[in-house]
Amino acid sequence: MAITDVEVFAHLTEADIESLAVELDSIRADIEDSRGARDSRYIRRTIAAQRGLEVAARLILAASSKRSAWWAGTVTLGVAKIVENMEVGHNVMHGQWDWMNDPEIHSSTWEWDMSGASKHWRFTHNFMHHKYTNILGMDDDVGYGVLRVTRDQRWRPFNLYGNLLFNTLLAIGFEWGVGLQHLELGKISKGRDDRQATLKRVREFGVKAGSQVFKDYVAYPAVTSLSPGATYRSTVTANAVANVIRNVWANAVIFCGHFPDGADKFTKTDMVGESKGQWYLRQMLGSANFEAGPALRFMSGNLCHQIEHHLYPDLPSNRLHEISIRVQQLCDKYDLPYTTGSFLVQYGKTWRTIAKLSLPDRFLRDTAEDAPETRSERMFAELEAGFAGTDPRTGRKRGLRTAVATVRAWRSERRAAKAA
Repeated sequence: MAITDVEVFAHLTEADIESLAVELDSIRADIEDSRGARDSRYIRRTIAAQRGLEVAARLILAASSKRSAWWAGTVTLGVAKIVENMEVGHNVMHGQWDWMNDPEIHSSTWEWDMSGASKHWRFTHNFMHHKYTNILGMDDDVGYGVLRVTRDQRWRPFNLYGNLLFNTLLAIGFEWGVGLQHLELGKISKGRDDRQATLKRVREFGVKAGSQVFKDYVAYPAVTSLSPGATYRSTVTANAVANVIRNVWANAVIFCGHFPDGADKFTKTDMVGESKGQWYLRQMLGSANFEAGPALRFMSGNLCHQIEHHLYPDLPSNRLHEISIRVQQLCDKYDLPYTTGSFLVQYGKTWRTIAKLSLPDRFLRDTAEDAPETRSERMFAELEAGFAGTDPRTGRKRGLRTAVATVRAWRSERRAAKAA
């Protein structure tokens, strides 16, 4: 079962959560007060570099018919699309640079290089996903309506083949999955949609998707084909491969932030009367990071810091690394887990979860209360009353991190004894 009471699950008191909120608010205030020329230079240089990279890719594709040049141009174009999507488009549309009051670099005006309309994404992602992060039945990003990613989702025979198949298709065509998400195809198929609103959304999606298809598969190939070094077909293929490179990468980064072990899910009851501190806590427990150096941080749009991004979705992405140091310190102070790992390990865990949950629950070892991808406060039923608080032996606060470690150590001991 998903978490129904984040305060109980986290083993924190109401006063603890209020104190945590004050400290997290202080981090926000410090970053907002220090935003300035350094940050504006960063985003302007990033946009200029991305555009230069795309122009270079187009010139390489047009200048030579050699296979090596085609691959060089295609990969360069894929990287340019990744930067535009992750570090520029995603973050600009979050309002991270609105404080600059630059009409070009503003969430209300930016249109990204994706098939979905930016205004649709700002609702499904900025509002629905970030406000209701990992709340079952509220956040459509939990499985995107086709994947079973938690045992709280009922198993269907379709999952036997659909989980892995549709995850593969979603990765390859991620921009289309994101674009179609706002149309709410499930509601349309059940006749539960507002038909007028649906028709408006379909028209808006059709206009944006149509312009994207025309740009990538008609306009650019037609221009490039005028060069003796390229053909219409070679450019169409290059654009398609570059889009797949961008889609697979974006999908991997997003999934690493939401579906590896330790990224918790919540029920609707948990958000009833939710305080700001509880919202902060849900973001911290419902997200996951992956370890990255400067290059990988940049290529992920700094979403390797997904925990920090969910705490502060509208703060500049180039500041998330320094924020992460202070957030980790707070996790240590309140004995909260800070879910992270290498990129390959985190991504591998998402695929493992999706593969595992393609099977009915009766074939799975762990319970719905204490599985790697699904936990709830019920996993702590064996702990004595008053476990939370201060450890009498060490004098340190005992919170969720210690509680999880204690329960799982007991479980491992019982399994070892049973095996012996």
